[in-house]
Amino acid sequence: MTFLTNFFTLFISGGPVGMIIITLLFIALFFAAWKAPAWVKEIGIAALVVGVFWTLLGFLQAADFLHDTAEDISPNIIWGGVKVGLIPVLYGLIVYFVSLILRLFSKPRI
Repeated sequence: MTFLTNFFTLFISGGPVGMIIITLLFIALFFAAWKAPAWVKEIGIAALVVGVFWTLLGFLQAADFLHDTAEDISPNIIWGGVKVGLIPVLYGLIVYFVSLILRLFSKPRI
């Protein structure tokens, strides 16, 4: 698989709505670094919060599914769900890290 195909698969697996919101914050991060550097950290924190929220929402949906299913469920299915659930928080952390790097370079030099 190519990098782009793998990225698209992770993007869709992480939940398109949450991942689109984080991507929009990622784009806004670069505009803020250019026009309003004081907002860079806040946009990065917002991306992290959206990632955590989207992950918790996915875990809540998974717990609801597991609660409704009374039969035995394979650990592979559960760990696959955990893997997919962690995608948005990882993406939010990446955006937050980029915001810290941008903020580091936008600070005045001594």
